[in-house]
Amino acid sequence: MKFMMFVCTDTAPDTDPTELPDIHKWVAENDSRGRRLTGNVLAPTSAATMVRVRDGELLVSEGPFAETTEVIVGFDLIDCADLDEAIEVARTHPMAREGRLELRPFADLSA
Repeated sequence: MKFMMFVCTDTAPDTDPTELPDIHKWVAENDSRGRRLTGNVLAPTSAATMVRVRDGELLVSEGPFAETTEVIVGFDLIDCADLDEAIEVARTHPMAREGRLELRPFADLSA
């Protein structure tokens, strides 16, 4: 089961003083197990562009977007047996303590 894992900042990070897990080790472990299919860090919100069409008109806005307090800073595409395994993979990600991780399964469009 494939999940998009959005890596986000959070306004209330964990205050645990223990050292954060190493992101390079997390990536290497999950890549070697075939659970992480791809992932990357995103450019800052100042590089963001929003595209919308309203009443047939193209509306383009460039970041940063002032109303944004929690920002998607990266992503990982993971392949797990089920949601429980995906939660365990997310739990060990360093940003689980410094930010938040959103797991979203891909929709089955064949149904």
